[in-house]
Amino acid sequence: MTDSPPLVYSDALLRRILAHTRTIAMVGASSKSNRPSHMVMEYLQAKGYRVIPVNPAAAGQEILGETVRASLAEIAEPVDMVDVFRHSDQVGAVADEAVAIGAKVLWTQLGVRNDEAAARAEAAGLTVVMDRCPKIECDRLGVEPE
Repeated sequence: MTDSPPLVYSDALLRRILAHTRTIAMVGASSKSNRPSHMVMEYLQAKGYRVIPVNPAAAGQEILGETVRASLAEIAEPVDMVDVFRHSDQVGAVADEAVAIGAKVLWTQLGVRNDEAAARAEAAGLTVVMDRCPKIECDRLGVEPE
């Protein structure tokens, strides 16, 4: 990651993504209330987003009123954004799944970057945002789903 150019996303792009997103699949969601993924999920739900948790270790359980799916492929409805709370080396498989389900956006959390996975997702038509948190960007930009 140190040899990679810095990631720059315009406020207009982030605002457009966050305003037009309705359904978010959160890969790596946790039921533990002190984990960042749990806090972000709770925040996004409060803002009006539907957040579907994805975590194979917790499949079938509930997190914040939503049933946890084992994989993106188990989600039967359209997904606008896939928000990734996984290590950078695991983003490739998630990106491929996001493409397969027809997601519009692949978003990776702070500290998570995989340029190869991003290039594959972008080549398939997804918009990619890496190393950012939608909670932070929603707050900073004052954006909620339209």
